[in-house]
Amino acid sequence: MAEYDRQYQTVDRTSTVSRAGIDEGLRAFMLGIYNNMALGLAITGVAAFSTFYFAVDQTAGGAALTPFGQAIYASPLKWLVMFAPLLFVFGFSAGINRMRPATARVVFFAFAAVMGLSLSTIFLVFTGQSIVQTFFITAAAFGGLSLWGYTTKKDLSGWGSFLMMGLIGIIIAMIVNIFLASSALQFAVSVLGVLLFAGLTAYDTQRLKNTYDYVAGDTVAAGRASIMGALQLYLDFINLFMFLLQFLGNRE
Repeated sequence: MAEYDRQYQTVDRTSTVSRAGIDEGLRAFMLGIYNNMALGLAITGVAAFSTFYFAVDQTAGGAALTPFGQAIYASPLKWLVMFAPLLFVFGFSAGINRMRPATARVVFFAFAAVMGLSLSTIFLVFTGQSIVQTFFITAAAFGGLSLWGYTTKKDLSGWGSFLMMGLIGIIIAMIVNIFLASSALQFAVSVLGVLLFAGLTAYDTQRLKNTYDYVAGDTVAAGRASIMGALQLYLDFINLFMFLLQFLGNRE
């Protein structure tokens, strides 16, 4: 009996150490995702403001586009600037499994810079104060939603197909509205967009947490998954920010 108790205690201690190791690995994995995401957001912010700074000539009587601004905002090149992030993310997602983690990280940061170039137009439309305020509101909302997705015991996997269909629908509606310029459609897309990306933030966080079980112990796979996770949460944050800006932003 005593021998059985010693064996049981040994197994129990081993199980506890194993769980502690997994928890520590999971925390490091998720922290890596959030750190890369935060760096991506910082790069996007710097790229967006820098693009605006060089594209707009601030004068005493107002603002005028520089030759650079004319090229990216008022020439056919604007379509490339507008759709480049979408093409970039599709290509990155398709090719990440052939990249080393360090390469994938560099490509992700390059994508964040391209996104900043595309998003620089918000400085032409909204006041700087409202952009900053909306950013912090988005950060608070994102943090709460991601924390809930990480800690909840509720299985969110059933949300996946519904959220993906909603995402495809919103992308199509946004592309159509580029040509229609309907304020009613824009309002509807903004409302649905906030709800959709709020759900995606929680869903993606839980899915990334569960992903760790499949990549633990494989440094290369974990590195790729970390960068891909950063990309997904980055896109959730950016889209949530943009849709909230439609409601909260004060226009120039």
